Amino acid sequence: MLKFWNKKAAVSEEEVVQDSQSDQETASLTRLISYSVLLVFILFYLLGMYWSSEPDQFSVNDAGAYRTNGQDKQLIVGHTTVITTEKIANTLLNKPGGFLSNDVLPPSVFLDNIPNWEFGVLVQVRDMVSALRNHISRSQSQSLENSLLKEAEPLLNNDHTLWIWPAAESKYEKGIAQLAAYREELGKLDNPDAQFYARADNLRAWLTLVEKRLGGLSQRLSASVGQERINTDLSGDTAASQSTESASNLSVKTPWLEIDDTFYEARGACWALIHLLKAIEVDFAPVLEKKNAKASFAQIIRELESTQETVWSPIILNGDGFGFVANHSLVMASYISRANAGLIDLRELLSRG
Repeated sequence: MLKFWNKKAAVSEEEVVQDSQSDQETASLTRLISYSVLLVFILFYLLGMYWSSEPDQFSVNDAGAYRTNGQDKQLIVGHTTVITTEKIANTLLNKPGGFLSNDVLPPSVFLDNIPNWEFGVLVQVRDMVSALRNHISRSQSQSLENSLLKEAEPLLNNDHTLWIWPAAESKYEKGIAQLAAYREELGKLDNPDAQFYARADNLRAWLTLVEKRLGGLSQRLSASVGQERINTDLSGDTAASQSTESASNLSVKTPWLEIDDTFYEARGACWALIHLLKAIEVDFAPVLEKKNAKASFAQIIRELESTQETVWSPIILNGDGFGFVANHSLVMASYISRANAGLIDLRELLSRG
């Protein structure tokens, strides 16, 4: 009987040892999984921070190209604007993390600031290419459009969220290649069909697009605090009408989850516009000088450069207009509104004989 109990006790001690070893192995595995998850989270966080950094501004002063015509050295009109547009588009594809708007994997799938920044830049690239195709490259309304720009515009208007079959980047790369081909054609003396007409009316056509973009962004930014607005859709024309009736007073407020999206979209649009305006300043220099508009042009660029100041807050704050907490959207809207007012004055100045 004693021998039986001794044997049972030995078996019980062995089971206890095995259970203890199993608990230790389970605890070690749990710690390993926890540390691995934590490490991956930290790596994703650091990578997301790096990918969310906005690209620096680049100089457009060295983008101009010259051609030799006999003993003369002539600046190729339009080269600066076109190559600047290419650089802006290439920045979207080649910045840290590449093009993130269509990514479906972590960490980029969790990022929203930089994809909205990309969209703001992309809209300005599309508008410039549209102006090149429909206005700047054409001498008159009855002239033929440039075949290279005709292909570039739809390629750059491809849906920016497509990630496969085909990916947005592949379309954009082809569009940029068409822009580069157009730029090269501008430099050839034996190809009069490829032109860049630096005229006041062409500049006004592009400025009209820019005004509408900045005006819309300014309204959306201002709506971060909510506003009651009077409906002015039909103002200025007693015979005007619209397809659907709307209230005389409108309540406008940007949804809370979209406030920082609008902020970074505006920031990206202004980043692109700074470069495009500086390039335009080179190619349209005689027009601006004739209209005595260089000072106005420089002030517009300065207002837009103020939108690129460092955001020291870890999040975009959107307090009440005169509340205790700052409102970054209203500050951005202020700069954009002043730049837009300058653009309107400039366009009116260019329309005068």
